[in-house]
Amino acid sequence: MKRVAIIIPCHNEEKNVPLIYSELQTIFAGLPNYSLIVWFINDGSVDRTLIEVENLQSKYSDIHYIDLSRSFGKEAAMYAGLVNADADLYAVMDADLQDPPSMLPEMLKNIEDGYDMVGAARVDRKGETKIRSFFSNMFYKIINKISETPIIPGARDFRIMTKQVVQSILSMTENTRFSKGIFGWVGFNAKYLPYTNVERKYGKTSWSFSNLLHYSIDGIVDFSDVPLEFVSWVGFASFVGSLLALVFIVIRALIYGDPTSGWPSMVSIFLMIGGLQLLAIGVLGRYIGRIFLEVKNRPIYIAKKIK
Repeated sequence: MKRVAIIIPCHNEEKNVPLIYSELQTIFAGLPNYSLIVWFINDGSVDRTLIEVENLQSKYSDIHYIDLSRSFGKEAAMYAGLVNADADLYAVMDADLQDPPSMLPEMLKNIEDGYDMVGAARVDRKGETKIRSFFSNMFYKIINKISETPIIPGARDFRIMTKQVVQSILSMTENTRFSKGIFGWVGFNAKYLPYTNVERKYGKTSWSFSNLLHYSIDGIVDFSDVPLEFVSWVGFASFVGSLLALVFIVIRALIYGDPTSGWPSMVSIFLMIGGLQLLAIGVLGRYIGRIFLEVKNRPIYIAKKIK
């Protein structure tokens, strides 16, 4: 019998915790060749999430939990679960039931067929605003053009992995984690199962538009150096353009004199060059900021309690 560890990050999911465990019990009751181990990761919840998890653990022996000292984010919570769980197969899923537990049997079947990692990919974004869907689709198009790491459009963190895949993921100890990129970077034989978007059962998502935008920028910076190359070429182009403009201005002044009316073009050139310099400094700052965080070598998470 193979042990399957389900890693479930939780941030203010008090109503969803009992529901997702109940569904997992039902699913695994029909999978006699697998035993269930559930790891709830309490990521700084301020509601009764931890109490609900402790109540479940007092009744069922297959439940474990990690109570983080504060909210470190979903990425750190997933990492904490993968570090502490001990199983033959590992799954990651959200507590809000947007990741359908009913897909687990098919995922496990594909693992038995030889795949090292089987994930879920949404085929639509029903329930999301149009502007959010638009920017999400644009993100996947952009990052797959500028990054060598493949990121499947619509792919969720919801997936099942072999122990070898998990060990490879855990070997990547960067502090700023973009799991969708990490899952693609480690490689292995992967398959993604399509499914229709499911809205969360209870509560509100903690992923605002600004959080998603920041997360997208993190993904681009973490898995591509194209922005650095872009500002380098922009800087070179602006230098050449400025040089040509300078030659033009000097020749015009020699032929026609130096009219005072030429100051707007000069100011425009200064503003253009200044703006390009600020753009380049901003992009460089993003990468330097990543270096700054990594060289501190702070822990990815701090566990207040593991049980």
